[in-house]
Amino acid sequence: MNLRELMGEHSPGVEIAGLAYDSQRVGAGTLFFCVSGMTRDGHDFAPDAVVRGAAALVVERPLGLGVPEVLVPSARAAMAPAAARFHGDPTSELSAVGVTGTNGKTTTAFLLRQLLEAGGQRCGLLGTVTSVVGGAERAVTRTTPEAIDLQSTLREMVDAGDMACAMEVSSHALALHRADAIHWAAAVFTNLTQDHLDFHPTMEDYFLAKRRLFEADPAAAIVNLDDDHGRRLAGELSGAITFALKRPADYRADGVVAERAGSRLRLQGPGLDADVRFPLPGRFNLLNLLGAVAAARSLGVADEAIVSTVPHAARVPGRFEPVDEGQDFSVLVDYAHTPDSLENVLAAARELGGERVLVVFGCGGDRDRGKRAPMGEIAARLADRAIVTSDNPRSEDPEAIVAQVLAGTGGQAEAIVDRRAAIARGVELAGAGDVLVIAGKGHEQGQEFDQGRREPFDDVTVVREALRGAAVGR
Repeated sequence: MNLRELMGEHSPGVEIAGLAYDSQRVGAGTLFFCVSGMTRDGHDFAPDAVVRGAAALVVERPLGLGVPEVLVPSARAAMAPAAARFHGDPTSELSAVGVTGTNGKTTTAFLLRQLLEAGGQRCGLLGTVTSVVGGAERAVTRTTPEAIDLQSTLREMVDAGDMACAMEVSSHALALHRADAIHWAAAVFTNLTQDHLDFHPTMEDYFLAKRRLFEADPAAAIVNLDDDHGRRLAGELSGAITFALKRPADYRADGVVAERAGSRLRLQGPGLDADVRFPLPGRFNLLNLLGAVAAARSLGVADEAIVSTVPHAARVPGRFEPVDEGQDFSVLVDYAHTPDSLENVLAAARELGGERVLVVFGCGGDRDRGKRAPMGEIAARLADRAIVTSDNPRSEDPEAIVAQVLAGTGGQAEAIVDRRAAIARGVELAGAGDVLVIAGKGHEQGQEFDQGRREPFDDVTVVREALRGAAVGR
């Protein structure tokens, strides 16, 4: 493709064979984007890109390296529209649904994919736990890929026969223009609570980043009215489709009866009124369901397909995931790593009707420190026993992080920095009829330490080992 087609008629007329923002991925004929990042500047890697065969550079300042340059205000912002053009504007052929919010994105996207496929629309998936392209699963490195990778993957979906894509859209991706140049068939807002304040200066900045998804003019804007920021967003949009449990909305779940294995409810929406059983426990999952149902219907999925699919909704790995080794108490592994998500998960665990609720949890290093004490307070208030442990300490001292969490508990928690030992202690403390929650890492398969060191660690595997060891010791 000619550079003028990608970057405008005033660009040099050279042929482009590929796009890259990483100099190590440059080959002959590549257009290299010199992206200015938080820790590295792509302009510093432009000489290497030229050596590797870059045909042209997209720059924010002239470099004079002997190849054509396209000068732009932001190389990062220029990537998405160029990538969309290079890959033939894939979302003009694919119904893309973006799901954004602090919590619930993964489950909502999983549910939506199941509903769309039940309605005859083969659906790709892009998210935190996994991605699915043409029915085949792929590992993920970040919730929302960089624009060049994202548009390439969307083209692969189209070529593989996918008709739709359910996609988690992070605030980082929105703020950094990764999700620009996508034609959104629908956008879903789940909620906004404290998180990522290491990246966003304020909650207002965080909200405005999320709002960018709805400024992209989705065909359907679907918003949770039970959330304060959701009510604000719905008030700022024209024709928003709403859902809620606690207040009037377009989509509601009435007559909810919580059960250990899910809920029974009356699913209601415009022209929809059906009694269903939903196998994912917790009221927060009902909101995820309502958002997914609203999005599926906006894409034309028949009510019969929705009502028949909801009772068979599959669990999401690491999201309120039960672990059963024949013990006489319940164990649930969940990704909850924000104050709101921890509160929701512990409240849902209490709804299961166990004797006591116990929780093992921690907070990540090099992330929003302001949520540590509040999470400690929530654990001490909602759990009968709380154990504070290490999560992903990264470059921070694990003991210091634990101390900051403990400060919020008022001394009503036990501290065991070693996560494996903390999980074993939780199993040791749990008795018949109790509910033990292991929170913070969910589906993650490793624990992150200083200087990027990553050690294998899976909460589900570790708690299974502890349960088996406890059974042998009895």
